[in-house]
Amino acid sequence: MTVSFIFKPLRAGIAAALTAIAFSPAVASADYPDRPITLLVPAAPGGTTDLAARLIAQPLGEALKQSVVVENKPGASGSIASQAVAKAAPDGYTLLLQYSGYNAISPHVQPTDWDPIKDFAPIANILSAPQVIVVRPSLPVNSLKELIEYARANPDKLNYASSGNGALQHVATELLKQMADVKIEHIPYKGTGPALNDLLGGAVDLTITTPPPLLGHIAAGKLRALAVTGPKRLASLPDVPTVAEAGYPDLLVSSWFAMYAPKDTPKAIVDKLAGTIEGIMKTDAFRKKAEEQGAEADFMGPAKLAEYTQEEYDRWGKVVKAADIKAN
Repeated sequence: MTVSFIFKPLRAGIAAALTAIAFSPAVASADYPDRPITLLVPAAPGGTTDLAARLIAQPLGEALKQSVVVENKPGASGSIASQAVAKAAPDGYTLLLQYSGYNAISPHVQPTDWDPIKDFAPIANILSAPQVIVVRPSLPVNSLKELIEYARANPDKLNYASSGNGALQHVATELLKQMADVKIEHIPYKGTGPALNDLLGGAVDLTITTPPPLLGHIAAGKLRALAVTGPKRLASLPDVPTVAEAGYPDLLVSSWFAMYAPKDTPKAIVDKLAGTIEGIMKTDAFRKKAEEQGAEADFMGPAKLAEYTQEEYDRWGKVVKAADIKAN
């Protein structure tokens, strides 16, 4: 009895030590993943956020030898999916493919139950996609300069469509208005699709959005592209100048689509995911698929993505405040 009593604490100590070793970052990294990973998307299927998730999910699953299941949870300006991941166990099995508009803009427009900076561990940026400024073909302008001149000569005559108050389309156009000192009325819609339908029908004059839903209409002559808001011309729109070429170098607006884990996820797991993703994104096949959608494979690792997330959050917060943008 005495011997048994003496060794109980020792056995308990050994058991605790073995448990600590089993769940240490090094062991977690070696064993991870040993079951399927869920990648939550805060948008409906078919959009660029969903595209980015599915573009990386399959090769990532193959590299990790586990399924990466894309699960769409749209709604509430990204809050449904974002909050779900923020509250998930920090074990690397529930991840978020986040859209920059939800990360950098939505929290400034309306209160959220999740913090884009404090509640997540950045893993990697996957895609970046500039915006394209397009107008209805009947509008008598052929360049961004002519659009600005027309707006100044016709104050309050022009209007622009967006996918809703606080959307990147909305905030980006407000930034253009601030820089150019022009007045253009905002017409918010419930999504990019309805906004484009009215633009194609001539009910509104212009919009700014990502290339994928625009390329076919531009090629068919149903929309006129004036400028790309990225640092270089798009391979899919080689004849469309950048905003810098058009005289507005500070109007750099890019949607980015990045992967995050819940905060406190072990660094070893984050680094393993980031390293695997970087290898995938270096392949010609991945880059080509991104370019075909008017986007760019734009890898940022955990440290760089953390810095960029903060920069974008601060930048768009200032624009939202200056334009006094409110939720619907």
